[in-house]
Amino acid sequence: MSVHAMSDDQVAGELKKMTAFIRQEAYEKAKEIQIKADEEFAIEKSKLVRQETASIDSSYEKKFKQASMSQQITRSTVANKSRLRVLSARQELLDDLFEQARKKLGGATKDKSKYQGMLKNLILQGLYALEESKVQVRAKKSDYDVVKKAIEDAQKEYKSNMGSDVKIEIDEANELPDGLSGGVSIVGGGGKIDINNTLEERLHLLETDALPSIRVILFGENENRRFHD
Repeated sequence: MSVHAMSDDQVAGELKKMTAFIRQEAYEKAKEIQIKADEEFAIEKSKLVRQETASIDSSYEKKFKQASMSQQITRSTVANKSRLRVLSARQELLDDLFEQARKKLGGATKDKSKYQGMLKNLILQGLYALEESKVQVRAKKSDYDVVKKAIEDAQKEYKSNMGSDVKIEIDEANELPDGLSGGVSIVGGGGKIDINNTLEERLHLLETDALPSIRVILFGENENRRFHD
């Protein structure tokens, strides 16, 4: 069998065919790689977009919560400061009210007739509380005259109401300070029990006991108060 050698033109033709085939194969492979790369890029891009979107949403939600919390704190702080200013102003008004009352205590003793009746009632209050047959009354030395008359009236009324006598003496060894506006102190129990019924003490008790009622009269009911006596 004889083999014919290819001519130069035939060799060039075969090379051209082989080159075209290789080029076509390379083109198709490159296109395939490009398509796969584009798909992977699209997938990765979508993944990154979702991650960044989630991150942005999370960051926004966190910032929104922080802003909301900050707003609540600011609102609460402003409300508390306003409430404290109102409470402070109210307390100043009440303090001023009782201070004015203290300054006017001395005026209650100017009308001797009314003052005598007041002293009688203050002494009677002590007598009813002690229920003893002998007590002492302490008073300002300058009030002794009107106190003696008040003692006589108190003794009569006590006997009329209780049906028994009570001996009342002025404790001149322990007179009340002249700086007080007035009133008396009733002593019983062998000197162990002292009922302070001076005008200053009565005002102090009023300031303590009647303060809730005074607040309601001046400022109205507290809407936040849940329980009432």
